Amino acid sequence: MRGPLYLQPRLDPGLASLTRDTRFLHSLADGLGTPLNVLLPDRIAENAARFREVYRAHRLGGEVFFAHKATRSSALVRRLAATGCAVDVASLQELQHALACGFAPDRIGATGPKDPDFLWLGARTGVRFQVEGPAELELLARLVRRHALPRARVLLRLSGFTSTGVRARPRRSRFGTPVAELPALLDTVERHTDALDLLGVGYHLDTVSLDEKALALEGCVRAMDDCLARGLRPRVIDIGGGYGTSYLADGAQWDTYTTELTRAVLGRRPPLTWRDHGYGLRNEGGTLAGSLGLYPAYRPTAGADYLDALLAMPAPTLGRPLATLLLENLYDLYTEPGRALADQCGATLARVVETRPADGGTWHLRLDMSAADCAVEDHGVLMDPLVVPRTPVPEGTGPEPVAVHLFGGLCLESDLITKRVVFLPRLPRPGDLLCFANTAGYCMDFSAHHAQSRPGARKVAVTVDAAGDRRWSLDEDYWPLTPEDAHYADHAAYADHAAAEGATE
Repeated sequence: MRGPLYLQPRLDPGLASLTRDTRFLHSLADGLGTPLNVLLPDRIAENAARFREVYRAHRLGGEVFFAHKATRSSALVRRLAATGCAVDVASLQELQHALACGFAPDRIGATGPKDPDFLWLGARTGVRFQVEGPAELELLARLVRRHALPRARVLLRLSGFTSTGVRARPRRSRFGTPVAELPALLDTVERHTDALDLLGVGYHLDTVSLDEKALALEGCVRAMDDCLARGLRPRVIDIGGGYGTSYLADGAQWDTYTTELTRAVLGRRPPLTWRDHGYGLRNEGGTLAGSLGLYPAYRPTAGADYLDALLAMPAPTLGRPLATLLLENLYDLYTEPGRALADQCGATLARVVETRPADGGTWHLRLDMSAADCAVEDHGVLMDPLVVPRTPVPEGTGPEPVAVHLFGGLCLESDLITKRVVFLPRLPRPGDLLCFANTAGYCMDFSAHHAQSRPGARKVAVTVDAAGDRRWSLDEDYWPLTPEDAHYADHAAYADHAAAEGATE
């Protein structure tokens, strides 16, 4: 094996401080076991504030909706409920959870395919719906009439945007209605104006391309013109999610690794993966084929900065900045970040159970977890875990880089925590922890299961008090309360409160 190919995770100060607190992390793991998901609820509020700052910079109104599907954490959702953020739910269960976490219905949007139960509860409580097509509109209108409910507020999700003069192939999607079919969709809306209130239109594209999203946003502005021409009064454009996260600290490491992976697939260097897995690349007679099926782990522009860049872009044919188009028409903007709001909001811990030397100078590490407990690679993300030693490394012992394969505890050949060789600055010992950073968005529990009767990974919420001390609670027990909210600070405060209550009676 040649020199190490590191993919060091990006760590902002809050998460970096947590990962360095080895005594605290080991105390959590000793008491609650591993795998263990550690969450930082205050960080998600900070991320939401950054998106709101972009709105203010472009003088736009509207809402930031957190895409609930990115997490099953109650702590993160409850912390957002204590901010001005809204939430986007994509199932009956997510809707029930959002309501229970403190979100009022007017701060909830419902997206994705919806069954009648989901539609009924959403219509009954008064959430905003982004509808997929005419069948969903018809079903929603019937429910509203049958149960004598207020008009349901709806947005039309569109796809397949094109533009004259712009050479761009429309991205196919199984979600939403092709924009070419908008006239028929508006016919359906007009038949049900007694039951439906059209708020506007939107899209959600599975792409990192700013150009494609700019084309879609301009297409939505044109679709709003069609709505206005029919006497409808739309006022919102929803541009969905996809703002992304930069997982790695160093873009050069990402470029070097993907280059070396390509060389390994072509047989020009020793393998970098288990059984020559190519992450979508393959060698066909000495020629590279396929495409790299990985998330772009280093992104110079991501999160709120990505939204800012999109709004500053000139519209493909109208020429003016996209934010200007929204302002000129007095349209509100809805966004649905998921991964971007969960950025730097947590990490996953796993105990090292066994280390074994293997062929080619590599080591096999068995962890107290399964691949489904930390599905980083299922989401195409490559980054190195951090070693959290149980005992301090003795002074004067320099790091000795080591190449390892990370395996889970299931009796399955497929239970690989990573399919690639991971390079660590030193060999962990049994009892040490590996810390997978920045896993709160999708990677913690999006595909967790309960094989071998193992429980799913537990979650804890960690906060820092005014004295700088860390406090933790189980995820389900966390509420965004201050000490003053939770109890009276002292007897005098209680007496003052009681006296004030008596004076008002």
